Amino acid sequence: MKIEKTHYRLNFGWKTRHIIVLLIVIIGTYAFIESRSQWSEMHRWNRAVGDMSFVLIALSMMIGPLSRLSKIARSAIPWRRELGIHGVLLAVTHAIIILVGWVEWDLIRLFGYVIHPQTKLYVMLLHGFGLSNIIGIIALVYGIVLALSSSDWVQKVLGGSVWKFLQQSSYVLWMLIIVHTAYFLYLHFQDFHKQVPDPNWAQIPFVATIVVVTLLQLAAFLKTWKIKKNTQ
Repeated sequence: MKIEKTHYRLNFGWKTRHIIVLLIVIIGTYAFIESRSQWSEMHRWNRAVGDMSFVLIALSMMIGPLSRLSKIARSAIPWRRELGIHGVLLAVTHAIIILVGWVEWDLIRLFGYVIHPQTKLYVMLLHGFGLSNIIGIIALVYGIVLALSSSDWVQKVLGGSVWKFLQQSSYVLWMLIIVHTAYFLYLHFQDFHKQVPDPNWAQIPFVATIVVVTLLQLAAFLKTWKIKKNTQ
């Protein structure tokens, strides 16, 4: 009976789920912005939107293994779609903020090039910045494809097996996001030519989130393997 009640509470329609996730996005993004009041306006918004995107995608990654570990959590499976869609929309917004506010639509700067003050030519300087942004672009393309394929119509067109195979690439997306985010959290601002800023408070929560997702996936894998082994 308890399982049925929980399932009923979580089994909202897709419109309601979108509204609830949107409210979470607004509240969460505002909290991230206020937590870095000493930063410049561009970086406050850039990191707040990026962090909120990471949170939503992390939550969507947790639902899968949780549904294998608990019958109660299975009722949360439909939420993966809305969490993923809004996570990708935030990632797109994050990219636009970088293009407008950081590299100022000078696309070659996105790949680590800067103008040499004497020759006035582009030279490669920020190697990590360029590589991390390339990884971020690949992740963004992955995310957009997954978000566009999240509809029931696309699922019917592709067929169940093909659609499921496509959605399984979310694990690749997750790894790309981890690498991209980790660079900016731990490496980009460690430049000996400049004053090193105070550590970003999100460093520890970032690692904790990755550990939680990994442990859930490992536990779900072991449970699935154990069940299959006992069945055989």
